Amino acid sequence: MSFGGVMRRRLSRTILSVAFALLASDFHIVSAVRPPQVAAQSTHDKDFWRAIVANKYQIPPNQEPFALAKELSSYLGSPDPELRDDLSYTILTVWIVNRNYFSSVELLQLEEEWTANLRSAIGETATDNIFKRSFSALCLASLAERELKTPFLGEARYRKLLHVAVSYLRDEKDLRGFDASKGWIHSTAHTADLLAALAGNSFFTKQDQASVLKAIAARFATADSVFTYGEQDRLANVVAVIAARSDFDLGAFRMWLSDIDATDRTVWKDSPPKLPPLTRFENNSYLLRALIPQLLQRPGTPETLEIQQAVLKSLQRR
Repeated sequence: MSFGGVMRRRLSRTILSVAFALLASDFHIVSAVRPPQVAAQSTHDKDFWRAIVANKYQIPPNQEPFALAKELSSYLGSPDPELRDDLSYTILTVWIVNRNYFSSVELLQLEEEWTANLRSAIGETATDNIFKRSFSALCLASLAERELKTPFLGEARYRKLLHVAVSYLRDEKDLRGFDASKGWIHSTAHTADLLAALAGNSFFTKQDQASVLKAIAARFATADSVFTYGEQDRLANVVAVIAARSDFDLGAFRMWLSDIDATDRTVWKDSPPKLPPLTRFENNSYLLRALIPQLLQRPGTPETLEIQQAVLKSLQRR
């Protein structure tokens, strides 16, 4: 995601102090335990983070960048949209993608934490647990973008992350896009951003191309409603990134499009059409419509021109 894209998107916690009581017997103090030193502040209020944004994301004096990153990471599950999105996610992404604040070891620690978060309470719907999963996927997209600039994952970790991303796209049940009081949820769009960054990597194979295209079709086949917050556009971007690769597998794309067309034609066997296949049909149609401008934004090749013609023919038949 670009810096401009980051800027579009924008629990405080208290530390309890523990004091030991003096022990007394027969009104005489017989022993005493010295209270421990109060720990230095390890959490910060929103004004602290707002000041970082206002100061162009500079690290404040006497602050350790990775400790701040870990604290921000703990807020990705917050239902507070400003703390979660405008501050935590945005600051983390600027620091990860545009600044060189973290070592490879530190980046890997963040990757492990956020990858684990994708399975946190997976399968739940309409609970606040979705925020940790969804915004961890979005932060992983920032790490995958950083990987394109300065590689740190290595092939084995890359392959594991790709597998986890595809699995999360398939397994997430909470597909809400936006909540009026809690802000963006957007798990499908965030996972699309992660897959798009991973699809631009040199480790991404022809087999991976087919796997990701299949996962996109499966997401639409299992969605319980038509996406209304641009999710199809974000997934169309994944397809366009794949199509722009020098090793693009045109045959796999043709097969994917043919399978979508064949499956979607069955929606009209019932009159009126049943809701689940109609939902899939509409999501696929929006995806294909979004794919054309995504392709036009990139340098044209004979393969992408052929894709455009194939997608236009598919849309004409719908």
